[in-house]
Amino acid sequence: MNFLAKNIQHLRSLKKLSQEALAEDLKVSRSRISSYEEGRSAPSIEFLISFSDYIKLPIDIILRKDLTKATDFSFIELNNQRVLFPITVDSDNNNLIEVVPIKASAGYLAGYDDAEYIEQLQKIKLPFLPTGKHRAFPIKGDSMLPMKDGSFVIGRFVEDRSEIKTGRTYVLLTLNDGMVYKRVMNNIDFNNSLLLISDNKTYNDYSVPIDEVLELWEFTCSINTQEYSEEELKLSSIMTMFNELGIELKALEKIIK
Repeated sequence: MNFLAKNIQHLRSLKKLSQEALAEDLKVSRSRISSYEEGRSAPSIEFLISFSDYIKLPIDIILRKDLTKATDFSFIELNNQRVLFPITVDSDNNNLIEVVPIKASAGYLAGYDDAEYIEQLQKIKLPFLPTGKHRAFPIKGDSMLPMKDGSFVIGRFVEDRSEIKTGRTYVLLTLNDGMVYKRVMNNIDFNNSLLLISDNKTYNDYSVPIDEVLELWEFTCSINTQEYSEEELKLSSIMTMFNELGIELKALEKIIK
């Protein structure tokens, strides 16, 4: 489906610009903007490049993604480009935490910036978390013992790479390795990379160029599920377990803050 016409109109509205103002900034006529927004004509490649640079969104996102549900807070800046970052809220306008299920974690690399993929994830609400956007991720393997296979890590999204703290643990979405949970040494100033360290010392450390890191989520808390039976580890049971954590999380509030 072609979302271009309504995306141009919506993105202009997000910037609180009239058609005349946008046309002036992009050095085209107002009638051209009107024609593009109404779908009466297709923008030229030159216009798309100019509009992409102006909005700071990749052209393929503008063409292929429905951005009309996004608000100013639905975008994050990565280097010089901004990408779609879906944020889900409940009826009370409270942020909900999306849970990436174990079976779907392999597809997270392909769907992390896709609003439709994020919308289909099950969602929970956890009290007493620090401010910021949080998401829950499944842990695979034993490289971060005592965090065992099948546990979940809840991480706070890190937008500013200068906030990466050496020695802290993060869920990282990387271009070549997909989703990993590691302890991080910040070597950005030294060689523009992050050193990823496993707490289980049978695994070797390795470096990832910062340009290959698509997302970072700083550890906030974890849910260890290894004491539960296979039947209890069904996603529906995990949802229930998450949502019954109010008392336990309240006890951890001081530690988290």
